[in-house]
Amino acid sequence: MEPLLSVDHIDYAYHTLDGETKALDHLSFQVHFNEFLGIIGPSGCGKTTLLSLIFGLLTPEAGRIKIHKALSRNHKMPIGYMLQKDHLLEWRTVYQNVTLGLEINHQMTPGYIKPVEQMLRDYGLDAFKHVRPSQLSGGMRQRAALIRTLAMKPNLLLLDEPFSALDYQTRLNVAEDVYKILRRKHKSAILVTHDISEAISFCDRVIVLSGRPSRVKAQVPIRLSLEEKTPLKARSAKEFKDYFNQLWGELNG
Repeated sequence: MEPLLSVDHIDYAYHTLDGETKALDHLSFQVHFNEFLGIIGPSGCGKTTLLSLIFGLLTPEAGRIKIHKALSRNHKMPIGYMLQKDHLLEWRTVYQNVTLGLEINHQMTPGYIKPVEQMLRDYGLDAFKHVRPSQLSGGMRQRAALIRTLAMKPNLLLLDEPFSALDYQTRLNVAEDVYKILRRKHKSAILVTHDISEAISFCDRVIVLSGRPSRVKAQVPIRLSLEEKTPLKARSAKEFKDYFNQLWGELNG
């Protein structure tokens, strides 16, 4: 079956008056339907640059990035992007924030609005939809940011360390919520993280990037002996420690 996303031998470099800094070097991988892919690597190796290329904010200097033809043909926004910070606008209510993309794209129609209102009810934000973001906890803000992203009905979500700004307990709980939401909606996701444990517990497969210029150093499928995997349950799986040591070894040469 054709993958949802193919990243094929892409190169990218930053250019300044002082010269060229190559970020990515012939980097290739695929993302399949209903797959959660983790990406880890040293600081500064180009993980966020890679997501920007996939989303179309940057253009690769060589190679290509291909979305499954059915998605690119039938969807205006097949990819959603969730950042480290929620970037909720304080002068708008929670409801106005989660419908911002729909408003910009002139999609404030029942087919888009009804799922958003249902998500607000399902994820405990319905009672807060008319308040300002400053009145929400960190976890609630991230749920609102996720609803805003899902409102556009993307098939693939790019998650750029979306839990890193939260305290540890909230981080675990929000990761659990986001995982269940995306699984329930049959979405695919790419999670960029510095946290090896988070990558193992959240993802089906983890890619390890080398230092800059980045190449794919290793790909590790995550197979845990659990009847039903969730990020919290995964951390107690008997294989968890072995995967952690394997990925730690790949990261540290």
